[in-house]
Amino acid sequence: MISRRQFNSIAIVSSMSGVFAARPSVAASSADANQSALGSYVVQTVSFDSSGETLVGRLLRPASEGPHPAVVIIGPVAFVKEQSPVQYATRLASRGLAVLIFDPRYHGESSGTPRRYESGEAKVEDCQAALGFLAAQEGIDANRLHLLGICQGVNWAIETAVTDDRVASLGVVAGHYLTAETARMYLGSDAEVEARTERATAAAADFKKTGEASYIPIVGSEDALLTATAIADWYLPWDNRAPWLTFKGGWENRITAMSEAGIWGWRIDETAPQLSLPVLMIHGDKAASGQDIPRRIFEAIASEQKTLHWIDGANQLQFYEDPLIIDAAVNALAPHFLAFGRSI
Repeated sequence: MISRRQFNSIAIVSSMSGVFAARPSVAASSADANQSALGSYVVQTVSFDSSGETLVGRLLRPASEGPHPAVVIIGPVAFVKEQSPVQYATRLASRGLAVLIFDPRYHGESSGTPRRYESGEAKVEDCQAALGFLAAQEGIDANRLHLLGICQGVNWAIETAVTDDRVASLGVVAGHYLTAETARMYLGSDAEVEARTERATAAAADFKKTGEASYIPIVGSEDALLTATAIADWYLPWDNRAPWLTFKGGWENRITAMSEAGIWGWRIDETAPQLSLPVLMIHGDKAASGQDIPRRIFEAIASEQKTLHWIDGANQLQFYEDPLIIDAAVNALAPHFLAFGRSI
C-alpha cells in the first residue's frame, strides 16, 4: 500500500515531468514568439549559419534604446550555452551590453556531426559567424563588437581576435591556456601527452575510414579528457537527463576521442603575442593553467592597452557559477567592453 506521503511525492514528480518534458521556451512576448522581456534586458532565441551548419543561441539585449555594444561569449571545452556563458551574459546585459551566447557546431542545440567533436578551427569560424550575425542586427553597434572567452574558450577568442578586425576588444576569464606546459600539467608527463595524441590520431584515422566516431568521457575516469576529481564533481550533474532539468541544456559527458590531438597540441602561446587590441585578462589563484602560465601569456601580449585583473583565492569552478566571483569578474569586464570601439 502506498502511504499518503509516497502518493504526494509521486504526484509531484509526475506533474513536474509533464511540465518539463519538453525543453522550456524562452519566449513569451506576443510580438515575437522567441523573445521575452526580463526587466533590464530582453532575451531572444536566434539561429545563424556557420560554414553550412546552423548554430542556435540566445541574444540578450538591454531593454534601453540602442545601438548597443555587443559581446560574443565562447565557453569551456565541450560547453553548452546554459553553463558559464549564460551566467556572464545576463550580468553583462544588465550593464548595457548586448550579448550573444550559442552552442558551437557539434554541440547542444546546434547542428553538425560527429556530435561532441572539439575543433579549435571550427570554434574560431563559429566566433566569426557570431560576430557577423551581431553586426547585422538592428540596434547593435557594429563598431563595438567584443569577444569574451572563458576557460578553454580563451584560446578560440584569442585566435579570432588576431584574425578578425571587427573585434574591438577582448576579455579572457580563468583561461585554460593551451600550451605544452599546460598539457603536461593536466596529463602528468610528456609520455602521457604523446600517448593521448597517438590515441586521438588513430581515432581520427578510424573515423575517416569508417565514418564512425569513437568517444571518451570528459570526466569521471582515468581515460577521460579531464581526470581531476574536482572537475568531475562539477561536471557530472550536468549529464543528468531528468525532464525537469532540461533548462540546463544538452551537455553530455563524452567527447570524440580524436578531439584530444587538437586540444593538447594547440599552442596559444604562439598566437597571444600577436594581440594588438585592448585586452582584459581575469584570473585567480586556483584557476585553470595555474598562476605562472597566464602571467607569461599576459606579458607576451603586444597590446599597449592590456590589464591583468587578479581575484585572490578564486578557483576555476567559482568562475563558472559562484555569483560573487562572477559579479567581481563582470565588474571589471563591463567597463572594459563599454570603453572600447573599433576605429573606422
